[in-house]
Amino acid sequence: MDHIYIALIHYPVYDRQGRVIATALTTIDIHDLARLARTYGLAGGYVVTPLQSQQELARRLTDHWVKGRGAVYNPTRKEALSLVRMADDLEGALDGIEAERGRRVRTVATAARRYAGARSYEEMAGLLQKKEDGPYLILFGTGWGLTQEMIEGSDYILEPIGGKGYNHLSVRTAAAIILDRLLGRRVR
Repeated sequence: MDHIYIALIHYPVYDRQGRVIATALTTIDIHDLARLARTYGLAGGYVVTPLQSQQELARRLTDHWVKGRGAVYNPTRKEALSLVRMADDLEGALDGIEAERGRRVRTVATAARRYAGARSYEEMAGLLQKKEDGPYLILFGTGWGLTQEMIEGSDYILEPIGGKGYNHLSVRTAAAIILDRLLGRRVR
């Protein structure tokens, strides 16, 4: 799955009143998404925020585990966190991947709401297997989710996780479920 990337989008996302905001990052999200990327053999993960103070926090965290004392203390965490990159916005992440891969990136939006034309997990898993069609960037929104424009501007929209009426998972929980459904081994 070295042609698949993930992005933790902190801007533009919605707040509970539907306003477009930039959310603060949480270090546990960075740790857990990096570990997911490493577990599923992904090419990397982006933290997307225009807030320089938040990028600095993410850099301090990753530098500690990749270059600092944490690298010696926990080499497996170093492996995971070495996959983390920063970008000011989605375009910056796309440019970084395109520079690395030499090809246009296809984006996959995730959302808790249903959208017309959303792909099923089975269908999207099949598309992701086609390495020659990639690279792919799977977008995970923080706050109250990705903006309508970001979702509609994506190449693909993934169907929401079906729950029992309550559908407000943490981004790291949703990402784990989604990546396992898309990339996990199937028991038959």
